[in-house]
Amino acid sequence: MTLEPMQLNDGRRDLEHAVAELGERLPVPLLPLARIAYNYLWSWCAGGAGVFRDIDPPIWRRSECNPRYIIEAAPPHRLGELASQREYVDRVNDLAGRIDAEISRPWAQTCIAPARPVAYFCSEFAVHCSLPLYGGGLGVLAGDLLKAASDFGLPMVGVGLLYRQGYFHQRMDASGWQHEYWTSTNFERLPVVRVAGTDHRPLTVELVIRERVVRVQVWRIDVGRVPLYLLDTDREDNHPIDRWITARLYIGDRHTRLAQYAVLGIGGVRVLDALGIQPGLVHLNEGHAALSSRERLRRLLRSGRPFEEALALLRQDTVFTTHTPVPAGNEGYRQEEVEPVLGDFIDELQIPRRTYYDLGRVTPGNDQEPANITPLALRTSRAANAVSRRHGEVARAMWRPLWRGCAEADVPIGYITNGVHTATWMAGPMQALLSRYLGADWLSRHSEPSLWDGIDAIPDAELWQLRCTLRAAFVDYVRERSIRDRLARGEPPEYVDAAARAFDPNVLTIGFARRMATYKRFYLLNRFPERGLRLLDAVERPIQIVVAGKAHPQDQEAKEALHTFFQIKRAPDVARRVVFLEDYDLHMAPRIVAGVDLWLNLPRPPFEASGTSGMKVTLNGGLNLSVLDGWWIEAFDGENGWGIRSIDGDAAAQDDHDAGAFLDLIEREVIPEFYTRDADGIPHRWVRRMKRAMRTIIPRFTAERMLREYVQQMYTPA
Repeated sequence: MTLEPMQLNDGRRDLEHAVAELGERLPVPLLPLARIAYNYLWSWCAGGAGVFRDIDPPIWRRSECNPRYIIEAAPPHRLGELASQREYVDRVNDLAGRIDAEISRPWAQTCIAPARPVAYFCSEFAVHCSLPLYGGGLGVLAGDLLKAASDFGLPMVGVGLLYRQGYFHQRMDASGWQHEYWTSTNFERLPVVRVAGTDHRPLTVELVIRERVVRVQVWRIDVGRVPLYLLDTDREDNHPIDRWITARLYIGDRHTRLAQYAVLGIGGVRVLDALGIQPGLVHLNEGHAALSSRERLRRLLRSGRPFEEALALLRQDTVFTTHTPVPAGNEGYRQEEVEPVLGDFIDELQIPRRTYYDLGRVTPGNDQEPANITPLALRTSRAANAVSRRHGEVARAMWRPLWRGCAEADVPIGYITNGVHTATWMAGPMQALLSRYLGADWLSRHSEPSLWDGIDAIPDAELWQLRCTLRAAFVDYVRERSIRDRLARGEPPEYVDAAARAFDPNVLTIGFARRMATYKRFYLLNRFPERGLRLLDAVERPIQIVVAGKAHPQDQEAKEALHTFFQIKRAPDVARRVVFLEDYDLHMAPRIVAGVDLWLNLPRPPFEASGTSGMKVTLNGGLNLSVLDGWWIEAFDGENGWGIRSIDGDAAAQDDHDAGAFLDLIEREVIPEFYTRDADGIPHRWVRRMKRAMRTIIPRFTAERMLREYVQQMYTPA
């Protein structure tokens, strides 16, 4: 590949060196594996994971599906053995050919030129389970959008942070209390390269934080055609405190978290410049990256432009997505908190302190009000969007004070509802089934509503058999994980033994898995324990429930809910009908969304900005039962799942109503539809609802549709 002169430092040269070095471990017939390993496009190509898994399945599992690691760890005799197998070599060459063809496709004809890509800033990216750089839905959404940009052909670069210890791991004790721990990731063994400058030394940029120069290095990961650049302060020439800045995602210490935002925003802009990348548009995904606007403003002011003119120019090339109405996503910092961390940078701007802080205040001039990252992002962007129609209403009401005298409906915050990357989240067997009935090219047309009319041509028996196959595979996974988790907790032998019999592949399987934020109301599962236990204890028409999720280390209320939930484990049948899977992550999530029959979602409205897990369940033929909030209020049509219309009033009354409503639906509609079968054992009413869900939901909630709307509504200048 020929490198453009202005982009000698963009990391492609470093990738070529890394691929060549990895290739030295491979026999000649398997050389393409090295190139494949350094681009995560393999992870959503049909058969991609299998090519690496078949090298050594146990090593593949232990490595969290790391393609570089398995090549380095595999014994030479095993690689030689595979190189002599024509069938395997053909699979490698086929995969390499498909990836090469995809990467070499022309870019889409849009307002974004390849020489001026979109720079997509986000604090977390969930690209693959081998890259622990995410905490929850924000990162999953960001990872899916990068993949969609690659598929669509939209020039884009991602900008984030390389967290050496990532997000926390979870361990539950026998009494149900969550314990957190962190492990360091060896990025030197992942398909990631540290970018070097023309002098072949690590490329770095500098910024002053806490009155010290902090040197930031940058790593590159290829996500199809989209490079993701990750900033890292863990360098020996940095102060020990500053090396810690990029250690953990969403670190508890506010000063360090503010320093992270400075590295992401200010450092991110400087890194792009050092890489020779001149973005045509900056997309701030949540307010954590809002300080990038301050750095770009500094450059405009330094060129001699007056403040208002510089601010207007900055807005022209900036768009912003707000993701949540909860305080954790809209942080504010008092002046006395900011000055010790960023005082030197503010001095460089050479504008009055009040002007600086007022950009982040709802009420300019109020020196007692903290500067908030969301108002800062809104004030420095030409366009802003929420992530669902309902969230748009909430965001306009929430931030109306920024536009005084403006009617709520006229507040300039639109909405683009989230979507999911189909090839990532749909199980392989379902993709194969759709290829038979919708056409071999269905994935390239999956956002076309008319395509999904073909769902009705799938025989009920065949679609139901696939659901049963996916459920059975999930039950095997649940049993294995449950035994391991219960042994690690030191549970009594009879409780551990029950894990070996946990779950029945023929029983209605319900999933509740997500971040255990308080507003998600996990505790509603146990609000009426007697009714719940009767459902679990049923002999003829039982249910089984899988629960997974992490409570933030500082969210004591969510931890208490987990602890309370664990107290039911010694009730009859709970040990084999209810399973809590520890350490919910990207390795586990695809198995859950593919394996469950029903996805349960009980947020307190209107705090569910969007949500995407239920979309993934639908991709695999599962159904949703959810409070009508977030994306579900747009998707639900009365026949493609079940909806709960919550009530206004105090929290306790709302909780009682919603908990009772979901139990009523399960007892009166869900269970009867699932278990009412014909002579061949087919639940035709249930399958009819499955088909309705797939036909009405899948094409509307894809990452490709979401990206097209970003191009049309946000990226194209008004």
